[in-house]
Amino acid sequence: MRHARFTEAIRAFFQGRGYAEVDTPALSPHLIPEPAIEVFQTEYFPERGPARPMWLIPSPELWMKRLLAEGAGDIYQISKSFRNCDFGGPYHNPEFRLLEWYTVGAGYLDSVGVTEDLFSHLLARTAPSRPGEELSPPFLRMSMEEAFHLYADIDLARCQDPLSMKAEAQGKGILIQGSPTWEEAFHIVFLTLVEPRLPRQKPLVLFDYPALVPTTARRRPGTPWSERWELYVDGVEIANCYTEETEPGVLRSFVRHEEERRGRCRTAHASDPDFADLFPSGFPECSGAALGVDRLEMVFAGEKSLEGVILFPFSAILGGQSGRRVKGIT
Repeated sequence: MRHARFTEAIRAFFQGRGYAEVDTPALSPHLIPEPAIEVFQTEYFPERGPARPMWLIPSPELWMKRLLAEGAGDIYQISKSFRNCDFGGPYHNPEFRLLEWYTVGAGYLDSVGVTEDLFSHLLARTAPSRPGEELSPPFLRMSMEEAFHLYADIDLARCQDPLSMKAEAQGKGILIQGSPTWEEAFHIVFLTLVEPRLPRQKPLVLFDYPALVPTTARRRPGTPWSERWELYVDGVEIANCYTEETEPGVLRSFVRHEEERRGRCRTAHASDPDFADLFPSGFPECSGAALGVDRLEMVFAGEKSLEGVILFPFSAILGGQSGRRVKGIT
């Protein structure tokens, strides 16, 4: 089965490099605060006492960082992850496979090399349905600052407040109503003008995201950028990577900021109260990357939709189909 061979090849790559495979909870009483992500909520009914709210994880990050804090070293896993109210279309499924790995002693640019090596390994070990040169390393690389200059004619380094970003957007013919945050205006411009025009002839690493977009990525000293990249293949975002922030004070500020925005979500989840306490001492310098396995398999298979690689896509389940055949399943 192609689906199984692809997963086995990913495992063989990380095991061959000395990463330990881990298996962390998919059901959790708390999550890292991410108000931009809608989650699935359920309840646990204990033998005694009131029901307790629980959430399906949108990524295994929280639990994997607990293992890193305990000295686990280089780790990876392929987990089922869940995101509610997803955007639909060919590249989204509410339940999906996520490959997440952490490399101790590495930074975000080191993880580009690991990802390129993973692609080379998969090209050699699987049977891609498209010419290998379209996927083979080296990847193209472009900073977010360069992308905004080329495709939106905006100097991102000089546009660091909400009013100027909104004005730039309106100057390009993009109507933004109300008083958006800088992050909201940035994403509107990016999704409208920049992302659709990114190069597609080879995989593209889009690096150095604005630090004004709050994440747990470390900030590049003396710059307005964070040590973060995303990988695009055929214009589809496949992976997201950080040099992980380990300063407790910075992480507490991140948690406070994100909790203030929880009202944006239909289902506001509980934040892990001990998250920042993982980092005061002993937490290793590391880089973490998350890669959508279904999307990666889709591009290797030459498919245009996740329905070409997922055995039971959500659209089929909601449509009352008991199952469906996937091209190349055998």
